[in-house]
Amino acid sequence: MAKLNRIRVVLAERDLNNKWLSDKLGKDPATVSKWVTNTTQPSLEALIAIANALEVPVQELVRQEESNQEK
Repeated sequence: MAKLNRIRVVLAERDLNNKWLSDKLGKDPATVSKWVTNTTQPSLEALIAIANALEVPVQELVRQEESNQEK
C-alpha cells in the first residue's frame, strides 16, 4: 500500500494548491512539488513552516498509518 502524502492531503482538505504553499513559504514551486510528490522530503525547519502555514500540528504532517510493527 502506498503511503499518502500528508502535505498533499492537508492542501486538498483546505482547497489549497502547491502554488499557494510556495508563495506562503517563499519557496520555489518546484521544491514544493517535490515535497508533495514525495520526491524529496522537507527539512525540519521547512516542515515546521509548512505546518504553520497550513495551521496544523507538525505531527499531522508526519503521522503514518498504524502498522503491524513490533514495539
